[in-house]
Amino acid sequence: MGALRPSTVLALALLAAASGTGGVAGQQPLDFERYRETIEPIFIADRGGWGPGRAPCVTCHAAQGTPLRLQRLRETAGGEVYWSEEDSRRNFEVVSRLVTPGDPDRSRLLRKALTVPAGGAALHVGGKFFESKSDPEWQAMADWVAAADPVERPAPPRLDFDFFRDCVQRMYLDKRPGDVECIHCHETGVRGFARHIPEGRDFWNQEESRGNFAITRRYVEPGEPMMSRLLTHPLAPAAGGDYFHGGPRRWDSTDDPEWQMLAAWVRGETPECVVGAEADAGGSRE
Repeated sequence: MGALRPSTVLALALLAAASGTGGVAGQQPLDFERYRETIEPIFIADRGGWGPGRAPCVTCHAAQGTPLRLQRLRETAGGEVYWSEEDSRRNFEVVSRLVTPGDPDRSRLLRKALTVPAGGAALHVGGKFFESKSDPEWQAMADWVAAADPVERPAPPRLDFDFFRDCVQRMYLDKRPGDVECIHCHETGVRGFARHIPEGRDFWNQEESRGNFAITRRYVEPGEPMMSRLLTHPLAPAAGGDYFHGGPRRWDSTDDPEWQMLAAWVRGETPECVVGAEADAGGSRE
């Protein structure tokens, strides 16, 4: 076969770029301007009330350490709320981590508020806003995600169950001076990640630990300590914690050795176990 003429080579290169098979040059990323114009208004939209499924998304997501951690809204002299461009770019970075470019059905952002029969996630604390994928708002988000070319992303780190069983659960039982232990509020209900320990024992067995682990995972974003409610809910707001927590603030700072230990675990590491008084003393107890 003879060599291709320069004009043929150029034509093939242009065809590859147009079809998206030409590598990075042909990729279409998530569109920020379209996000700001079409997606962000959905987060502010009035839902007709307060409580799960009725309050605007921003009500919870600008105050709680969820994976969708939005910037707090600004307000004009006339009482209208808005985000600055800088705020929107920060929101865009967060939102981009919660979608799978090119694949709306695998995008966490789209599945959380969609009802289960329509293919949504099983749990969304804020309730369900979309009854079906034909909802105009859901479609707007789907079109935005679908317009971007697929991007390969590394798998999130694995949370070490053994470390959780032997160390993290000890924290649930530890009482800091003037506070109550986690188990005091979290031994029952949907947020019961520290279930009641049966009479005659002072710790959870393997099966019970697995149950606690399954619920705890709902409040952990592997690889992202500051997007994990397990770490932001009991953290002081001045240090980046959630604005509301029904229980006490266990950590005044992210420099707390116990918080640092949990952050390392969330990043997929197996750190030294440091709990409660051990953290205050800067050491650990085997």
